[in-house]
Amino acid sequence: MTYPPYASYPPMPGPVHPLIAYPHPITPPPGYAVLVVTVNRGPYLIPAPVSSRFKVAGQPVAIPGEGTWHLAVPPGQHDVRYTDFMGVPLITTTLVIHPGTAQHLSFRFGGWRNRVHDGQGTDVTKFGLWSNYSMSLIVLAVFLLVCCGLFGLL
Repeated sequence: MTYPPYASYPPMPGPVHPLIAYPHPITPPPGYAVLVVTVNRGPYLIPAPVSSRFKVAGQPVAIPGEGTWHLAVPPGQHDVRYTDFMGVPLITTTLVIHPGTAQHLSFRFGGWRNRVHDGQGTDVTKFGLWSNYSMSLIVLAVFLLVCCGLFGLL
């Protein structure tokens, strides 16, 4: 059984401001481009987009949660990253955006690694930190090894 394609949202009427996330497609101002960011929740108790900060070229952009967000950005090369609340990068990538175009990025917070993919599904991650779950498993293993090793000597 096939379903008809979903109707897209009409572009937002009125002015669009740069580096503000909109939950629906936007028409960029003259000389700007659109960055379409898709963010998943991740396997965490607190969703990754809620507890992290999204930055484009060093400027924070408020993305309130998971889903697809549209941003008007100036053309050129941009460093795009998600950081934790202390500023430690979780996922980073670099992309070049041309005026009047739309660039798609999909940030995927996973159980083992955090990755970012472009619109064609290619992994464009420049840096992807191990997830909180995998880091906690490594710390637990080291703790058990040290703890059991010390008790074994006694």
